[in-house]
Amino acid sequence: MIDVIIAGGGPTGVLLACELRLHGVDVLVLERELEPTKQVRSLGLHVRSIEVMAQRGLLERFLATGKQYKVGGYFAGILKEWPERLDTAHGYVLGIPQPATERLLAERAAELAVEVRRGHELVGLDQDADGVTVELADGTRLRSRYLVGCDGGRSTVRKLLGVAFPGEAAKVETLLGEMEATAPAADIAAVVTKIRETHKGFGVGPSGEGLYRVVVPAEGVAEDRSTPPTLEEVQQRLRVFAGTDFGVHSPRWLSRFSDATRLAERYRVDRVLLAGDAAHVHPPLGGQGLNLGIQDAFNLGWKLAAQVNGWAPADLLDTYHAERHPVAADVLDTIRAQAALMSTEPGARALHRLLSELMDFEEVNRHIVEKIVGITIRYDLGDGHPLLGKRLRDIELKQGRLYDLTHAGRGLLLDQTGALSVAGWADRVDHVVDVSEELDAPAVLLRPDGYVAWVGADQEGLLGVLPRWFGAAER
Repeated sequence: MIDVIIAGGGPTGVLLACELRLHGVDVLVLERELEPTKQVRSLGLHVRSIEVMAQRGLLERFLATGKQYKVGGYFAGILKEWPERLDTAHGYVLGIPQPATERLLAERAAELAVEVRRGHELVGLDQDADGVTVELADGTRLRSRYLVGCDGGRSTVRKLLGVAFPGEAAKVETLLGEMEATAPAADIAAVVTKIRETHKGFGVGPSGEGLYRVVVPAEGVAEDRSTPPTLEEVQQRLRVFAGTDFGVHSPRWLSRFSDATRLAERYRVDRVLLAGDAAHVHPPLGGQGLNLGIQDAFNLGWKLAAQVNGWAPADLLDTYHAERHPVAADVLDTIRAQAALMSTEPGARALHRLLSELMDFEEVNRHIVEKIVGITIRYDLGDGHPLLGKRLRDIELKQGRLYDLTHAGRGLLLDQTGALSVAGWADRVDHVVDVSEELDAPAVLLRPDGYVAWVGADQEGLLGVLPRWFGAAER
């Protein structure tokens, strides 16, 4: 029996597989497509996802491929200066196209001996008290202890589970693609700048290799949105908005997305879980989709590994839904607000202008950007120290940096007192005695995902928390 089967080999599924393999879990990734996608649906990583890569020692690979930006405009297209003093050591957005992100994660998965089977589509599942039976399109049946659906917004796993997917149906559709253009670059830029004064959902800009990334509203909502648009459809819609199609031709790929906004009612049904777009869909405003999925995987990975390895506290796996469902709900509300502000109606334009004025205040600008980049998340771990339930940034220690100590995906007690102990949990929690001018606390206990589970200096208090997140002590 396989420990965990993951349906879907995109960034969420592959990162989840990597997290599981760090803990020795036997994992199989099933991906329907035979080849990696060329579609550039995501353009980069936000701060929290950058931190995730740093926590696992992967950031240098991403920095070598991507480009760092400190630019505003991630909320409803409102262009403001990048805020100062963000609570992070990685205060930038990393521009990196989704295919590159997927390639780098696939390389990491190969290093960890993750098995990925391409061209294998899940079409059925049946679970019982002991595991999950998965049926593939070719009739093959596989057995696993757990199944995670990371298979996108039209998730087969979610549909087979019968999990409700409430929200708003698509009202507006947008065409997206990369293609060549014959019009001069300066002419294209001038026309696009003028149109975007009132239509923030329109865009034509260089994407490298002589290609242009085209984003243009469609005429309506297609009955089957899985069918890509045609070049003729893209040309026609460009002429409607710009009066010209800029001579676009030779598309590398074409796709469509809608403004449908939905959130799965449950992230877990017994031995089957949902993550990424299988659990939530929304328009790509603010560039949060891929990042939200990556952070789902980071939250789930160590918890599911603990369950498989037999040391998880009774309700640890349930905290995945309890923590990540509210985060997604908040992201969806933020995106709904952006969508409303980007309407061309007079009232919406007036609100857009008003918020733009408010974002001239540094505190307002920072608050909104921090929400978008995912560093204000605080899980409900009870009352106490202000750090409790928040992730700890990559602080500088006397002997190095914090995130350099988290590459193995274990818990971490960072102890500035030197008087504490994790005896009984040393197989799951590292104990580091070091000091930092950036940490105003005697000691912190970090979960494997970097969130603070305890703050204090009292051994008895620490012993009260360790079993909550790391199970019973070794005898």
